[in-house]
Amino acid sequence: MRMPVFFRVFLRVFPRFALLAFAASLGSAGCGSVPNGQTAVDAVRVHGTHAIDPDDITDRLATAETPKFLGLFRGWVYDYALYDESVLQRDLARIERYYRGRGFLEARARAARVTHLSAQHVRVDIVVEEGPPTVNRLVQVDGLDALPAVDADAVRAAARDALPSDARFDEDAYKRSQDAVTRELQDRGFAYAKLKVDAQADLGAHAIDYHFTVTPGIHAVFGAVTLQGLGPDAAGSKPSYVDEKPIRRAIDIKEGETYSARAIESATQALLDLEVFSSVTIEPTLSDPPTPVIPLVVRLEPAKLRLTRLGGGAEFDAIKTDVHALLGWEDHDFLGGLRDFSVELKPGVVLYPVRIGDCCTVDSLLPEERLRFQLRQPGFIEARTVGFVQPEFNIYPLQLQANPDKNDPVVGYIEPKAAVGLNRRFGKHVNATLSYNVQAELPFAYVNKPDSDLANLKDILLLYPQLTTTLDLRDNPVHPHSGVYLSNDFQVAGFPGTGLPTDVRIQPEVRAYVPLARDITLAVKGKLGFLFGASYGGDYRADLKDVHDHNESAVQSGAKFNTDLQTVYFRGFFSGGPSANRGFPLRGVSPHGIVPFLSPVTGGSQVSNCLTNGTINLACSIPLGGFSLWEASIETRFDVSGPLGLVVFCDTGDVSSREFDLRLDHLHMSCGGGVRYQTPVGPVRFDVGYRVQPLQVLGAATGSDAFREDPNEGIQPTFFQLPIVLAFGIGEAF
Repeated sequence: MRMPVFFRVFLRVFPRFALLAFAASLGSAGCGSVPNGQTAVDAVRVHGTHAIDPDDITDRLATAETPKFLGLFRGWVYDYALYDESVLQRDLARIERYYRGRGFLEARARAARVTHLSAQHVRVDIVVEEGPPTVNRLVQVDGLDALPAVDADAVRAAARDALPSDARFDEDAYKRSQDAVTRELQDRGFAYAKLKVDAQADLGAHAIDYHFTVTPGIHAVFGAVTLQGLGPDAAGSKPSYVDEKPIRRAIDIKEGETYSARAIESATQALLDLEVFSSVTIEPTLSDPPTPVIPLVVRLEPAKLRLTRLGGGAEFDAIKTDVHALLGWEDHDFLGGLRDFSVELKPGVVLYPVRIGDCCTVDSLLPEERLRFQLRQPGFIEARTVGFVQPEFNIYPLQLQANPDKNDPVVGYIEPKAAVGLNRRFGKHVNATLSYNVQAELPFAYVNKPDSDLANLKDILLLYPQLTTTLDLRDNPVHPHSGVYLSNDFQVAGFPGTGLPTDVRIQPEVRAYVPLARDITLAVKGKLGFLFGASYGGDYRADLKDVHDHNESAVQSGAKFNTDLQTVYFRGFFSGGPSANRGFPLRGVSPHGIVPFLSPVTGGSQVSNCLTNGTINLACSIPLGGFSLWEASIETRFDVSGPLGLVVFCDTGDVSSREFDLRLDHLHMSCGGGVRYQTPVGPVRFDVGYRVQPLQVLGAATGSDAFREDPNEGIQPTFFQLPIVLAFGIGEAF
């Protein structure tokens, strides 16, 4: 691959200037030196660790190695870390203390060597002897005789679940067990419960026993709820939401109800979900001596009620290029009652046919826009349920080709949509949304085709209820390091006998995050999709078979091109793109077919160019969507320095034209790497995905063009004639 002309000229004309500029930039960052008479620590290595991650140990040491600027240069930007023998001795005690807190009561640490790498630089090697682990054995809870049996059993179960038998002793788990027992008592009305716990180690058996002594105290109920923070501010003006009714409705705690810490936590989250408070604190007023009625004080810190957003952006990928603006306005107290109203507008223009691989010529400017309104009513039906109405109006070109010709037709769609439904949070981690959706797809011509030629493109009307559920157990939703995320999307479209598209659509997904080290995360994702079409799908599959069997007359007639194919496109599954399979463009993994008015050179008499004498013109084949989907991804994420991160990944998956058909031999494997830059709204990312040619369709012919031989797989884009796709985005891929 030749270097671009600009860079060749720059390096010829300004080589010295470039070198000096680079040196000056490093010099401006600052350069340190090791003070006379002292030595710098170049490396700290811990040996003999098996059960504990060495990084968890070095992170806790005062003796640390000197950090490298950009992972390469010591002494640039960062000061040298200096060696001190007395500090190292205290570090050895810290290591032993840390090991004891992780269940290794006989662990020993010693400094094996301090090696001089040069006159002022050393390497420190620490050897650890872990010894045998101490495990949990007996958990006993006393003081529960006066409690109802159901409450006593729940408290005992909380203690045993926090300290499972035969698990290695862990100091943090020991502390959490005390919180778990206290919390279980508080959730059952014993707000004044006190707890004494004793742990006794049997060094000979390498086991530890726990003895909890509980003093439940009196049974309590909630008292009056007092709101603070709704009065006049420092300037003497009152906020507009002085009406306490919607706030108390969200709290949903009534006087006389059994005291519960879980109810307080749920009320706090409900108030934050209103998005009108930047801070919420609910404090119980516990008295001495104890009283059975506990008032609550709710302290609220108001946030801005009205927000205006203005911005812009661009999309540049293997299929399309656009530039767009982002306009938004939101009112969190619309017409009072803490209703939330928002409007978002994304006007833009597509630079057709500019894309990665052809970045120079703009033949047409295709306007597009996305407009969405949303009205949310908190406390709808009951205190924690939010009702919403969400209409949309979108106009966009349907771009499916990786290598379009300037004479290709471009069809667009006018898309009015609306959803009305309910959203409910259950506890801290579960969320459910039930909605009814109306969606219309109205085709029109952008360029190169008069509207009169769109006779075979029918208007599509879709009606479907939708249930979306999520279980989020991640430690951080923006930058997860550990945890699990589960979701499912269930839809039922149409009504039998109405002529509308009728189907059932299910799409479950699971994501898991495993910390391999403090700065390394293993992320995996699996997704399935099943579409069962009751009123369509047969003609769609027949068309695909005609193409695969080189049935030229059937394709030329276009007889099967009707709402069947369009419906599959809007209801079916696709894979590929920045958040799915990164070696493919958006929708690139899908059954492909020849479709008049949507495929290049397939309009009118030109359709004969697609199949001539049994020869398929693969440029005519476009992604149509499918009925069965599976996806799997694995990604290792490295936090390198500050906001900078790196990833390596492999993505795979398939979309089949048949119902309940998981073709595990169709891997569509792509691997690659990427760069992340953390921002408050999530990481800005750039990925490069490479399609591993032998691992596309197992058993297919080998060679660089093997994957292109099947018309149902289509032609995939290349970058400098390599099977590569570049992807930009905001937020992690999953």
